[in-house]
Amino acid sequence: MARAGITTDRLVAAAAELADEAGFEQVSLSALARRFGVKDASLYSHVRNLQDLRHRLALLAGGEMIDRIAVAVAGRSGRDALAAYADAYRAYAHAHPGRYAATGIRIDPTLVDPGNPAMRRTVEITYGMLRGYGLAEPDLTDAVRLLRATFHGYCVLEASGGFNAPRDVRASWERAIDALHIALENWPREETDHHG
Repeated sequence: MARAGITTDRLVAAAAELADEAGFEQVSLSALARRFGVKDASLYSHVRNLQDLRHRLALLAGGEMIDRIAVAVAGRSGRDALAAYADAYRAYAHAHPGRYAATGIRIDPTLVDPGNPAMRRTVEITYGMLRGYGLAEPDLTDAVRLLRATFHGYCVLEASGGFNAPRDVRASWERAIDALHIALENWPREETDHHG
């Protein structure tokens, strides 16, 4: 690639490709500089440092994933919406393992515009699906954490070959979605304190 063609967006896109090919931990400024045929230092006019690059990659991946989820859940509700959400989440993790790994990093909130479209869309789509179960705060936050922990744990274990039993992993995934649906329908609402 020509040096003149480097932009921040192209650099982040190249980082995303590298993450999927070699793994998220292999994403470095040196590796990307080699891809573009330039010296490491020339990339610093596009990103502050490796952490900045990885944060941008995480935001890119999160945006791609929520776009797929949004298409999947459109017009659905209840278990259908939950299953569509879960399946789109898992499909993204399978198709883009390096990008998906990037979505798990902690992003310093001070480095992210609170109006970031991908983050806002993630909240809108996820909370919208859960409001269909009649949930409100603080139960919404608790339910989001349960879903993310379940989906993420399943995808990571599946990718690493962590499920050794002969039972089909897709069948177990379907049962997990059924169990989550039941849990959401019967969510233990947090009691509010009515005293003094």
